Formats: sequence, C-alpha cells, structure tokens
Amino acid sequence: MQKVAHGDKQAFSALYDALAPLVFGIVVKVVRDRAQSEEVAQEVMIDLWRQAARYQPDAGSVQTWAATIAHRRAVDRVRSAQAAADREHAQATREHTTAFDEVAEQVETRLESEQVRRCLRGLTELQRQAVTLAYYRGLTYREVAEALRTPLPTIKTRMRDGLIRLRDCMGVTT
Repeated sequence: MQKVAHGDKQAFSALYDALAPLVFGIVVKVVRDRAQSEEVAQEVMIDLWRQAARYQPDAGSVQTWAATIAHRRAVDRVRSAQAAADREHAQATREHTTAFDEVAEQVETRLESEQVRRCLRGLTELQRQAVTLAYYRGLTYREVAEALRTPLPTIKTRMRDGLIRLRDCMGVTT
C-alpha cells in the first residue's frame, strides 16, 4: 500500500488484481445490477488508488479496508437510486394532481359552453346568425353584412342587441 500511495502503477496493478474480485462481489450483492455494480467497483478501485496514503495497517487488513469502502460506496449507490425513484414518484404525483385541475377546467368550460348555447337560443334568428358568423367564424361586421346580404348598420344593430342579450343571459356585469 505504501508503494501505491507513492504512485507506483505496478503496485496498484497487483493490488487491483488481488482486490477487484472481492470488491465486485461485495458491490454486486448490495447493488444487484451488474452494470451498475461494475461502475461502482471501478469507482472503489479508483478510490483505493487515490486514498492509498490514508490506509492504516494497524486498523485492519487491506482487504478489510477495501471491503469497507466497497460496501459504503455500494450502499450510497442504492440510496441514490432510491432517492431518484422517490423524486420521480413525487413528481408524477404532483403532475397527477395537476391533471385534476385540468379536469375541473374542462368541466367548467363545458358548463360555460352549454350556457352560451342556451343563451344563443334565446336570441332572435337574425341576431343569432350575425353573432355566430362574427364570433364562431371570425367574420368582420362588413363580412357578416355581405354574407347575410344586409346593410352594415343593420348588422351592427343586430350584433349590439344580440350581445347585450347574451351578456344579460350569462349574468355578466359591466
């Protein structure tokens, strides 16, 4: 370990060959996913290279030290994955709540649409034609007058009277 701590690549290669199976075995038992276990084991081996100077022989064997680092790193990975899953679940729950708001809006819109249809039925046929052409087909007053072959001032009067009746029927206050 002293040679590894001083950057000896051959010493690390020997250490890697000796400890990699132990490290991988511990990690795969905790993580259970082979691809993630390979990543975690690689990270542990890099940690052993970087932290070699921290190894204290009187605290335990190199295998015990490596096993402890491997276990901690594997547990961290599992906890991180669980936290990510929890965040995704919480986000999905929040989005699901938003869907209820969308349903409420759709119901409100549908009720308003039914009220508009009911109020439109309360208009005279001439008023209903003018309002429908203007608001549902997007025609201008002049285009409505041309479509109905009616003078423009007459269309304006029908529209004004029809809109006043709609406003009153809908309960809109000005």
